[in-house]
Amino acid sequence: MKIAIASGKGGTGKTTVATSLAWVAAQGGKVRLLDCDVEEPNCHIFLQPKIQAVASVGLPVPQVDMKRCTGCGQCGAICEYHAIVALKSKPLVFAELCHGCGGCMMVCPEGAITEVDREVGTVEAGQAGKIGFVHGRLRIGEAMSPSLIRAVKQTAPGEPSFTIIDVPPGTSCPVIEAVKGSDFVVLVTEPTPFGLNDLRLAVEMVRELDIPFGIVVNRAGLGDREVYNYCQQEDIEILLELPDDRRIAETYSAGNLISVEIPDVRVRFEKLWERIEEQVHRTMLKST
Repeated sequence: MKIAIASGKGGTGKTTVATSLAWVAAQGGKVRLLDCDVEEPNCHIFLQPKIQAVASVGLPVPQVDMKRCTGCGQCGAICEYHAIVALKSKPLVFAELCHGCGGCMMVCPEGAITEVDREVGTVEAGQAGKIGFVHGRLRIGEAMSPSLIRAVKQTAPGEPSFTIIDVPPGTSCPVIEAVKGSDFVVLVTEPTPFGLNDLRLAVEMVRELDIPFGIVVNRAGLGDREVYNYCQQEDIEILLELPDDRRIAETYSAGNLISVEIPDVRVRFEKLWERIEEQVHRTMLKST
């Protein structure tokens, strides 16, 4: 079972939910946590894993053999991202813009284009107690994170019963890459106007992907009731409310897991895990 923890915006408590839920789930079976927020991974701060393997991840980019190139321009015409531009006589490659689709190599009539790997980041895998841990670190200045996210999802330390994915914030391409293939998505939000605005976008994204989902409201009691009104209007289940509690803020600031340090919060996450399992089981029954 794959559970993605996502949010329409950063700073809503996505990592708090992902790490605490992973710890609770690990008490009953093998769990793997994938930190796919590769631009700024921070699950390791709370789980303190022992890293056992590090691998470089590359993105295939075009390399042009100028001796064979005739300057026909077909490579530049097919590239949607202008990563290869056909000048008057020879093509110019902008490797940082390349998405690695291989289209330019396929259309080249002279076979003048080959692919070489350009490193975009690294994947680190290890163990945090009962939790199998994997995260990616995008190279500084790099913009193409989906390939690194794919590598994180393909790295599997053992065979876990459950996989929890900490998704990048937002609703762009990296988020789609991290979420797709999940059995259930937990959308983390907060009861503020910004929280509601970005929750709407996240809900539209998950519905478009046709993945069942539910809501976690973090800092409950902080703002207004509009998030709750929206969920009621859209018939979206609120799976968990985390209160705007100083104990939670202090525990998080110290780099500790709230599900470990605060007993009543642990109970909330145990109930959240039960509700997620029920939702996934119910969805599976409907699809059969």
